[in-house]
Amino acid sequence: MALLASAAAPVLDLDDGGATIAADEAPTVSRADIAPIVEGLFSDEGVGETRAVLVLHGGELIAERYAPGYSADMRFISWSMAKTVTAMLVGFLVDDGVLELDAPAPIPEWRGEDDPRRAITLRHLLHMASGLDHTEVNDPIWDSDTNRMLFTSGTDDMAAYAVSRPLEANPGEKFEYSSATTVILSRIIADALTDSSDPGERAAAYRRFAEQRLLGPARTPSVYFEFDASGTQIGGSLIHATARDWARLGEVMRTGQGPDGRQIISPEWREFMLTPSPRNGEYGGQTWLNREGGVYDTPVLFPGRAPASLFSFNGHLGQYVMVSPEQGLTVVRLGNTPDRQLREAIVLRLARIFETAG
Repeated sequence: MALLASAAAPVLDLDDGGATIAADEAPTVSRADIAPIVEGLFSDEGVGETRAVLVLHGGELIAERYAPGYSADMRFISWSMAKTVTAMLVGFLVDDGVLELDAPAPIPEWRGEDDPRRAITLRHLLHMASGLDHTEVNDPIWDSDTNRMLFTSGTDDMAAYAVSRPLEANPGEKFEYSSATTVILSRIIADALTDSSDPGERAAAYRRFAEQRLLGPARTPSVYFEFDASGTQIGGSLIHATARDWARLGEVMRTGQGPDGRQIISPEWREFMLTPSPRNGEYGGQTWLNREGGVYDTPVLFPGRAPASLFSFNGHLGQYVMVSPEQGLTVVRLGNTPDRQLREAIVLRLARIFETAG
C-alpha cells in the first residue's frame, strides 16, 4: 500500500494547538520533494526492509506508505523506541511529586548500608548513567545482559536481574546505553502505582495509569504493552503500536499536547527529556538528540543537517520516530535493517526529509 498524501489529506486528529509551532508558521515542506526520498526508503539498494514511513507536517499527514503485507491497521514493534515512552510515564510521577529526580532510586535491593548503589538516582537511570554493570551488546550476542534478561535466564523477573548487577563505575560518571536500565524504570513506575506483588495486578495498574495519563489523551488506542512474568512492563524494548499511533506519540512530544490541545507532557518534563545529559551530549532523558558531543565516534543522528532541537525515539533494526519542533515535522520509519547498515541506509536518508524544510 502506498500513499503520498494530497493537499486534502486528513490531520489524524493531531491538531497543533500552537504549543510549539503553528502549521502555518512552519517551514514549507513540498510533497514533491519528499516523494522520492520516501520511495527510496523502500526501493534503494541496501535499505533492508522498510515496512512503513509516515511524514507529518504541522500535524498534517503529508506522506504515508507501507510495504506489501503491512498496513495502517497493523501494530509494529518498538524495540528501543519504548524507552522514550517509559520516560514519559516516569515524568507524570515526577510531576505528581511521587518520584524525585535526585533522590536515591526507590530500589529496596540497593538500600543496604554499605551498598554503593544507594547513590543511584532516578536522574542517573534516565540518563543511562547509573554505573551498573550492564552490557547491551556483546560478542557472542547471547552473552549480554540484554539478551539474558529478554530471552534466557532473566526472563521471569527482568527487573530483578537488572537491579542485581553490581556497579562498574560511580553513579553519574559514565554513560552506558542499557535496556536493563529502562526495565528498572518500569519497575519503579509499577511500584509507585501498587503495593501488590501479584503480576496481574501490577500489569493492570501500569496499563491503567498509561491509559489515563498518556494513551487516552493522545488517542493512541493501538498501543500494546508487553509484561514479564512478574508484571513488569518490558519498558526498554517491547511496546507495539500502529505507525499512525507512533506518529501520534511523536506529536505529543513535539507539542506537549494531545489532539484536543490538552497538555499531556508538562513543559518542565519535556525540557528535561530533551536536554543533553552530562555524560552524553546527544542523549537526554531516554531520548536521542540531534546534538554534537556524543560518546560515539559517529553521531547517532545528523547534527548540522537539521535543527539541534530535533530528537528521536530510536529502536533496534531501524525503528524511528524523529521529531523536529522548529520545522513542525514528525517522521516515522519502521522496518528491519541490520544495525551496521542503518546510518548510510536509513538515518542519512531520513535526514534529507528534514533538509527539504530548510
